[in-house]
Amino acid sequence: MNDYEKKRSRINGTFRWTERQTKDLLNIIVENVKANPEQFKYMNGFGSYFSSEDKRCPGSLPLGQNSPQNCPYGLYAEQISGTAFTAPRKENLRSWLYRIRPSVLHEPFKPFTGKTGLNNNWNEQHPNPNQMRWKPFDIPLDDVNFVEGLHTICGSGGEYSHHGIAIHIYSCTTSMEKIAFYNSDGDFLVVPQKGCLEITTEFGKFVVRPNEICVIPQGIRYSVKVREPSRYVTSLNSGYILEVYNNHFQLPELGPIGANGLANPRDFLTPVALFEDNDEDFQIICKYQGKLFSAKQSHSPFDVVAWHGNYVPFKYDLSKFMVINSASFDHCDPSIFTVLTCPSFRPGTAIADFVIFPPRWAVQEHTFRPPYYHRNCMSEFMGLIFGKYEAKNNGFLPGGATLHSIMTPHGPDYQCFENASRAELIPERVADNTQAFMFESSLSLRITKWAEKTCQKLDEQYFECWKGLKKNFNI
Repeated sequence: MNDYEKKRSRINGTFRWTERQTKDLLNIIVENVKANPEQFKYMNGFGSYFSSEDKRCPGSLPLGQNSPQNCPYGLYAEQISGTAFTAPRKENLRSWLYRIRPSVLHEPFKPFTGKTGLNNNWNEQHPNPNQMRWKPFDIPLDDVNFVEGLHTICGSGGEYSHHGIAIHIYSCTTSMEKIAFYNSDGDFLVVPQKGCLEITTEFGKFVVRPNEICVIPQGIRYSVKVREPSRYVTSLNSGYILEVYNNHFQLPELGPIGANGLANPRDFLTPVALFEDNDEDFQIICKYQGKLFSAKQSHSPFDVVAWHGNYVPFKYDLSKFMVINSASFDHCDPSIFTVLTCPSFRPGTAIADFVIFPPRWAVQEHTFRPPYYHRNCMSEFMGLIFGKYEAKNNGFLPGGATLHSIMTPHGPDYQCFENASRAELIPERVADNTQAFMFESSLSLRITKWAEKTCQKLDEQYFECWKGLKKNFNI
């Protein structure tokens, strides 16, 4: 047994690692990726039109047309559409795939009989307007893959009407072997918190680490591999997922900010074509109207030799976000930290925003610098990837979460208010070695029974963090 295994402990059913061990593990993972550079090549750009072919089959992309009578190398042409055929050109999303076999070659789907924590019954619990905070969610002690490790926290709307969102967490300890998953209901925005994921898609492979995110659009098939070195008995992989039904994620408009800032399009990465020619049996798991279904097929679903289009999976490194902030006094609204948005049909109102609170300088004069107390017409779900959130140094832990529902008051805890009210207002760094984020929605979210009762991670004492706030009125 090595030193890591000796030091590892189990607390409340969860494996815990020291900060040093986590950094060492991440360094090993990065070294493994560098040692296999051919597998992980990317094209950059957001909303771009890409073309890619596996270098083993040069000329596999048809020239001059999408669906020739006979495709190069005897491939099949297959289009995947992310929008209606008649959507405006600037919004139209689709890709053409050139594959060894078409994806229609599978046996009939049947209800999935494996483990699942997915839930779309928003009426199973009585509404709860209270401020909610969850302690870090448990890592399973048995073998659980990405799909089996999904658990729904809250949501609103319905997949069948293509209106709404859901928020999930994932916790997995093993890879999806000969298994592929796709979501008919919407897009998944995946935020890893612990562990490094290797994701194989129909478009190619990419690696997603903590402090990176990825988006897998509706309908695209993929498989998630746990990328921890084999000498660790149990791999630790967990994180958060925002699912949107209405639309697809896009970059927010910049308005008066101008042409540059926030998340830059050039920093988004899409994998290059990399096919598998594999005739072994695969299980295809489909999420449809909130339920899981399974079908068998006798070949790999990742047999796309070439593709072109703008409907693609992608990833983004949060450390590349260009922060915009006040340089004089008061706060800009937190919308200046929006990385991606999924707009509704109401101008300026999002079905969901993905917002981060990255390291930055604070220089505002005669200003209370932490987030102010407020009530919001939006629902705010926050997670913490690592570090300590500036407005809640205690209690809000990496791997945990909070939910502040529509018009539920929230803000800095007592200690944060006291410290910030007395602080010397010199230029200072905020949130170094920290990455908090928020899923914000115009929809009113309902909690699942698992989140409120079964997981036993809901912090019933959360409200006490404000109890010390006292009357300072002086007339």
